[in-house]
Amino acid sequence: MATAAAMERPADALDDFRAEVRDWLAANFPPSLKGKGNALASVEGPTRETPDMTAWREAMGAKGWGVPTWPKDYGGGGLSRAQAKVLGDEMARVGAWNPIGGMGVMMFGPTLLEYGSEAQKHEHIPPIAKGEIRWCQGYSEPNAGSDLANLQTFAEDKGDYYIVNGQKTWTSGGQWADKCFCLVRTDKSDKHKGISFLLIDMDAPGVEVKPIKMISGMSPFCETFFTDVKVPKENLVGQEGQGWTIGKRLLQHERTNLSGGGARLQMAGPSLADLAKQHVGTDESGAIADKDLRARIAKWEMDWRTFQLTAMRVMAESKAVGGVSEVSSILKTVGTELGQERAELIIEIKGLQGLGWEGEGFSDTDLHDVRAWLFGKATTIYGGSTEVQNNIIAKRILGMLDHQ
Repeated sequence: MATAAAMERPADALDDFRAEVRDWLAANFPPSLKGKGNALASVEGPTRETPDMTAWREAMGAKGWGVPTWPKDYGGGGLSRAQAKVLGDEMARVGAWNPIGGMGVMMFGPTLLEYGSEAQKHEHIPPIAKGEIRWCQGYSEPNAGSDLANLQTFAEDKGDYYIVNGQKTWTSGGQWADKCFCLVRTDKSDKHKGISFLLIDMDAPGVEVKPIKMISGMSPFCETFFTDVKVPKENLVGQEGQGWTIGKRLLQHERTNLSGGGARLQMAGPSLADLAKQHVGTDESGAIADKDLRARIAKWEMDWRTFQLTAMRVMAESKAVGGVSEVSSILKTVGTELGQERAELIIEIKGLQGLGWEGEGFSDTDLHDVRAWLFGKATTIYGGSTEVQNNIIAKRILGMLDHQ
């Protein structure tokens, strides 16, 4: 039987690590950045870094704590899940945020760690871990959205390199990206087995992007055109024809992160209850005056906290078995719908102040909330629409098959 002293050692080690994190944050996190956001991951494009932002990004990158559980060999933190939780708790305690993010962290990095060669990992993972590079995703095409396997962008084998021709659409952040992880067709005779996973430099000759303006007023997406783009063979991830398998795995990472399942997070900004008390008012007991609104806010809070706990459990189970699964489709469906519901409640709570687009009488927060509400309409579409997720849930989780 283990002694009491031996049983205390893991907790003691975590206490020591917590003290290390607190000391490090006190020395490296600039107080001026408290409550700020991650510029690298912004859908509105790169934010010009202040000296404090640059120093914070470089400090976290050097430590590897922006991707705390990634292997140290590739620039990650090499932390255990328990240590990563301590790091997250301590950062939240002082209002610190992770300056390392974007699609390289959310989607490409975890996928490359699983499928990439050692040379590819050593080349591409460290710049992601240090927040030095932006990646974009070349998946959807004008005639290959929900039916992604219908993609026609073709990579012709030229010996030591490919020549890529075709078009992608809804390329998030394509106009700001350095590189693109892209699904291309290398064999026209097989719909699924003819797809490969290729890495393309966005500044390569023949790559052209055209931003698409959304109803929110932002242009975070692009059409991307490839015209005789030369791509070295070493930029092929996995084997030719393995792209559909790799691409589906990456989508699982994307859906988990889009849902909020990749972090123990809170929705940004004041709580719905505090916002309602400010704009709607309170009754004699101090509760939100509008009883129906009060009930709907309470329901949303319960649903959101339940979702968070479920997401944390799923992430822990995924780590235990070595990666994400089809359950990411459930997280994506529920998480994005909860996000849309919250945005709708904010607009309702604010009344006329929640309908501003420009001009006097509206604060920056009012204008941001309106744009966030409109932008959020896309979340149940991109990353695989809710209808696509429901099909995956029915077939892969519930075991329901079509019977003709």
